[in-house]
Amino acid sequence: MVRLLMQWDIKMGHEQPYFEFVMREYAPGLMRLGINPAEVWYTIYGNGPQMLTIGEVSDLERLQAVLKSDTWQNLQRRLLRHVTNYNQRVVEDNSRTFQL
Repeated sequence: MVRLLMQWDIKMGHEQPYFEFVMREYAPGLMRLGINPAEVWYTIYGNGPQMLTIGEVSDLERLQAVLKSDTWQNLQRRLLRHVTNYNQRVVEDNSRTFQL
């Protein structure tokens, strides 16, 4: 099992369209690609990324294929219309520790 850690901040003034996009298209699109949601953290106060999302995929090869797909590229392009400071990384699942 591998995890895709994604973090970003929502652009000021994009809150409503962002949440509509994420709920209607982004999250369902990730699941169709085989990225299973594990955790979503929303920071209301303090420093750090406003959103931290963790998706799980069965193996690294599958995730690499997803990240190269046109569907993933399209979802990411559309997400970036609403967010800044996007960052992602892939880590091996280690459910025993908190991963950033």
